[in-house]
Amino acid sequence: MAYVPLLTILLPLRVNLLAGEDSLGWLAAISFGGAIAASLSNILFGFLSDRTGNRTLWIGAGLVCSTALLLAIGAVTQLAVLIALVMAWQVVLNMMLAPLTAWAGDCVPDRQKGLLGGLLSFTPALGALTGALITVPGFADAEDRLLLVATTVIIAIAPVLLFGRPRAMPQLMEESRAGDQREEAQAPLKRRPAVVRMWTSRLLLQIAEAALFAFLYFWFLSIDSRIDENVPATLFTIVLCVAIPLTLMVGRWSDRQDRPIVPLTVAAGFTVVGLAAMASADGLYPAMAGYALFGLSASVFMALHSSQTLRVLPRPRNRGRDLGIFNLANTVPSLIMPWLTLALVPSFGFSGLFNVLAALVLVAVALLASIQRQAARSD
Repeated sequence: MAYVPLLTILLPLRVNLLAGEDSLGWLAAISFGGAIAASLSNILFGFLSDRTGNRTLWIGAGLVCSTALLLAIGAVTQLAVLIALVMAWQVVLNMMLAPLTAWAGDCVPDRQKGLLGGLLSFTPALGALTGALITVPGFADAEDRLLLVATTVIIAIAPVLLFGRPRAMPQLMEESRAGDQREEAQAPLKRRPAVVRMWTSRLLLQIAEAALFAFLYFWFLSIDSRIDENVPATLFTIVLCVAIPLTLMVGRWSDRQDRPIVPLTVAAGFTVVGLAAMASADGLYPAMAGYALFGLSASVFMALHSSQTLRVLPRPRNRGRDLGIFNLANTVPSLIMPWLTLALVPSFGFSGLFNVLAALVLVAVALLASIQRQAARSD
């Protein structure tokens, strides 16, 4: 809710107002600079929250600073200042987000990581819903929209800072101990090869999702030039909403069976099938069905991967920093995806792009399956 309405709707509108015909170039520059600022600051503030041992202090400071800068964005009239302000906002937003994510790792036991992933599936739907509500015609002007976003974020974050009293989980703050049967069972998931494979699989899925997020409407338009922009928007919303109960169900299953990697492998496999269906789609309805399968599988994967990442990080004292490094898998695709799309679509069409993305995700499936096999051998 903090960044989806701004980055997908409000910021492009502001840039278009200030830049006119040059808006695409300016928006690309802002997106590029913001992605770099977000990547570096997420690592920095995760590290600082590790070293100070106080997550809530950083979360509160980030909430205050990001709220102030978000409101200031609405008053900017110069594009150079807007770029600087958005980059600064990305920095302080990650002052809030990085410790918040690490705090979940401090407080949620491994037996509930799947449930946490299910609850995280609410986040993209709530972000999209917030953007839809604040842009209802006649509901709010440009400045009031930013105020509504800021208020929504405060309502979401303040209660846990004021009233949250999580139970201490000292076992989550200790290094692995030789002879501990539980730790030995989890050891294959905490070894460096498994951690690297988890990160790489996330990166590959994020590249595919970023490409679809940015070019979904243009792909539908290439299939049927009469399509209304509301069609992909509605389909996107339906997919996010259906993903919530499905992710909760799958996450609870993974907790009960103590099989954290199995749902990730299966979900990644279904994204490959969805991408292959999209590449071969010869009409609007097959295309929509292929995207629905891809979007649903990717949503389940992303939410569960976010929670299970907390399980595989080997050093609790560096949890915030390491999560910041993992977060690069979310931001780096924004730098890769435009060039990949421009290189493939003009020559091979969207079907060529989807086939390449399917091949990348197939690599992710193989990486996850290898982690799964190692964990099974240790049982």
